Amino acid sequence: MVDTSIKKVQSDHSPTGSMGQKYLASGVGLAMRLWEELPVGETQESSSRDYETIGYVMHGRAELHLEGQIILLDAGDCWVVPKGASHSYTILETFTAVEATHPPAHVHGRDEVSPTS
Repeated sequence: MVDTSIKKVQSDHSPTGSMGQKYLASGVGLAMRLWEELPVGETQESSSRDYETIGYVMHGRAELHLEGQIILLDAGDCWVVPKGASHSYTILETFTAVEATHPPAHVHGRDEVSPTS
C-alpha cells in the first residue's frame, strides 16, 4: 500500500532544537531543518552524528571543517556531511541554510548535543 499522506508545515510554527535549528517537514526516512541568521563568529565544537546531512546555503558564508578539510560555503553552494564524519562550522557572514538529514536528525535523540557527539 502506498502512503498518500500529505504534510504541510508552516515554518513560523516549527519547533526549534537545542542548537537553534528549526525543524521543518519530516517523513519516515528524511527530514528538513532550517538554520536562520546564525551570527558571525559562531563556531561549533567538532562532532559526528548518526545521520547524513545535505545542505544548501541560502545566504551568508561559513567554513565547514570536515575530517581535516576546510570547505568554504557561499550562497548557492551545497554540501554533504557523511554519517559519522567529524565536522564543525565557523560562520563568516550571517548565515542561513536549509538541510536534509537521513535518517531524520530529530528522531531517537540523534540531534541532541552531548560531550561525545
